[in-house]
Amino acid sequence: MDLGAFAPLWFMGMTEIKKYKLYINGQWEEAASGKTFGTINPYTGEVWAEIAEGDEEDVDRAVRAARKAFESPDWKRLTPTERGNLLRKLGDLVKDHAERLAQIETRDNGKLIREMLIQTRLIPQWCYYYAGWADKIMGEVIPLEKPNIFNYTLREPLGVVGAIVPWNSPLLLTFWKMAPALATGNTIVIKPSEHTSASLLELVPLIEQAGFPPGVVNVVTGYGETAGAALTRHHLVNKIAFTGGVETGKLVAKNAANHLARVSLELGGKSPNIVFPDANLDNAVNGIIAGIFAASGQTCIAGSRLFLHEKIHQEVLERLIDKASKIKMGDPSKMETEMGPIALKEQLDKIKKYVEIGLQEGAKLVYGGEQPTEPELRKGWFFKPTIFTGVQNHMRIAQEEIFGPVLSVLTFRDEEEVIRLANDTPYGLGAGIWTQDIQRAHRVAREIQAGTVWINTYRNISFASPFGGYKNSGYGRENGPEVLREYTQVKSVWVELSGTVPDPFVMR
Repeated sequence: MDLGAFAPLWFMGMTEIKKYKLYINGQWEEAASGKTFGTINPYTGEVWAEIAEGDEEDVDRAVRAARKAFESPDWKRLTPTERGNLLRKLGDLVKDHAERLAQIETRDNGKLIREMLIQTRLIPQWCYYYAGWADKIMGEVIPLEKPNIFNYTLREPLGVVGAIVPWNSPLLLTFWKMAPALATGNTIVIKPSEHTSASLLELVPLIEQAGFPPGVVNVVTGYGETAGAALTRHHLVNKIAFTGGVETGKLVAKNAANHLARVSLELGGKSPNIVFPDANLDNAVNGIIAGIFAASGQTCIAGSRLFLHEKIHQEVLERLIDKASKIKMGDPSKMETEMGPIALKEQLDKIKKYVEIGLQEGAKLVYGGEQPTEPELRKGWFFKPTIFTGVQNHMRIAQEEIFGPVLSVLTFRDEEEVIRLANDTPYGLGAGIWTQDIQRAHRVAREIQAGTVWINTYRNISFASPFGGYKNSGYGRENGPEVLREYTQVKSVWVELSGTVPDPFVMR
């Protein structure tokens, strides 16, 4: 497809409203209902694109196309090495178009262009990594007690994967699912967030150009309660990979259970960031700021619960307030901007509500807690970096995921207490530990109930390392070799070697 069809259009200095269709079986199609919905630029508050509103009928067509492609010789007979080559080519194409894709994501979700550039430039690494795994997914030979029987296993694809992707990092999280799914031989139907669908649709021409057969990758845009629910319920979907909220995750699991589809869930967190008195405080403060105010706090691994040892509480708090007051808010498309708007009006309202809850619960607001008043920020959905102190672990602002730039600061006296407090939450996605005592670092890391623990760093993630949660943060893993198990199933094959099968009714 001509990429120029997806380039920004300009007329008399105004950007034309972009119109996007569904992508099913290698074709661009209108939604069966003919409905569309607008997508809003969080910086301007204005609609900039029109997206096709898919529903159950469209999902059914996409899933059936994916199933047909899974069984087609065009895909099924490709060798693992050939699948890997397709992924490598896609990685090369994404690398060539990284800046354009980053600009679209920034317009769509309001995140900083410099952060989106990092993500889009990293995405090819997921393609290359899983391209390398494609021809290294092996079975095993099983040693048996019977010398005349040869037994081995095959690891095979599941079939059709349904991927449901959130709005905060749409392309990156798509590749977390799509790259291993395709490397292992599955086909896929992707349902992006209704708030941030454009970047994935802009990616589609690159998927075509890479050479993937029609139907291997399909994109159905629409709302979660219609298109998303239909995808999780469809009897031809063999696996659902979902990233989103806890309550929606529970519905996904229930829907998939009705036809026994596999499910992996990444459902957010309320991650503890723990600073011991012997920590390098310069590094810790930088890690705290990155953990909660990067991406305007809109990350599942946000270090939203800060545990400071009582000896350093005041010093670290003063440093944090000073740093927060100097964060430059503004146009996310400019490289000098340090904090952009909140992605959704609904999310902005939720953050405001939680600030009110924190105050009602008795926490002390020491910085932020409101929208900025600068004229250039008034049209967008901005919210100041916010810090609460005097927080108790039972408070809602310490227990519930806010998904915004709101930091709850708690204090502790000793290692035993902070481990207990850190684990006293329904979530278990990430955690940070800041200390120069290496023995303590490993002791605490073992005791923390979370899928990822960072020591003297925060927010590091790689295609090579597994990522996922404990408790209400979900189950299953993404990234690393671990995820390959999520997209494959094992077959056991038995072979008789002697050439003689004895009469089963003759006693021996």
